[in-house]
Amino acid sequence: MTRIYLTALAAFALTGAIGWFLIPALRALKAGQSIREVGPTWHNAKSGTPMMGGLMFILASVIVVLGNLGAIADRSVLFVLALSLCFGLVGFVDDFAKIRHRQNEGLTSVQKALLQAAVSALFLYAMYKQGAMDTHLYIPFFDVSFALHPIVYIFFAMFVMVGCVNSVNLTDGVDGLCGSVTVPVMVFFTAAAVALKRYELALIPASLVGGLIAYLFYNWHPAKVFMGDTGSLFLGGVVCAMAFALEMPLVLILVGFVYICETLSDILQVGYFKATHGKRLFKMAPIHHHFELCGWKEVKIVLVFTAVTVVMCILAWVGIRGLVG
Repeated sequence: MTRIYLTALAAFALTGAIGWFLIPALRALKAGQSIREVGPTWHNAKSGTPMMGGLMFILASVIVVLGNLGAIADRSVLFVLALSLCFGLVGFVDDFAKIRHRQNEGLTSVQKALLQAAVSALFLYAMYKQGAMDTHLYIPFFDVSFALHPIVYIFFAMFVMVGCVNSVNLTDGVDGLCGSVTVPVMVFFTAAAVALKRYELALIPASLVGGLIAYLFYNWHPAKVFMGDTGSLFLGGVVCAMAFALEMPLVLILVGFVYICETLSDILQVGYFKATHGKRLFKMAPIHHHFELCGWKEVKIVLVFTAVTVVMCILAWVGIRGLVG
């Protein structure tokens, strides 16, 4: 437990230090965010804010986790870290394309989906072949699990992973939102890993608890930097990889409630718009923009969404009590 606390503190300090140097470097490279024309008009003032700020907590997490490498025997740690970094790399390529072309569109949705599916498939195959994951599906609250055929499980898991990663990505649309919502999720996975005596695996979410809190000093409204797809896809990778490494993927429905609402609001908006030939279900999607247009300040949205996530994480903990004892 002492090592877990020290890991969080080290990641906090490292993220703060890296941010101190990274943000001026990103400004010098003109790595600024281009704002979507269809977004809230007041977001135009954010144009030019440095992006790819996710590098600060990614680097900090990698450093502190690999610093414990000699004492790590659980192979799942490396699998989770590798998957998250691969998703982060997809995000980095997307961010780089945006910066290079000076627009808010990088990779196409098809390109991102194919890359994410490939990364997910490799992770799941490696975990299965190394015996680091079985194909039982645990049902929270009912304390039961049932086995799925490996092929069925892998396709199910790929669908969940790609969906989860993109849901986290959609949540990064208001200053401080994605980072704030993800902190309690990482606290949950740290506690779950500890309860299951997977102490080494707990190092990854613990490092992000510290790293994200430090990052929020730079990203809180008004944001001095955005995490970009580099950071949000990395975080999405950690969220889904931890759920599968701990063999509780269905818990994502609870801890990822806000992420899911963001995605569903987008899907419902598009579907309703097409079905009604131009009418809108929400003032704007994803749903955090709807609340903005209803008059909510960005800080209020962040605080409410984070509070909802805390409640859902507590509910998730109750749901897995039979698993964690």
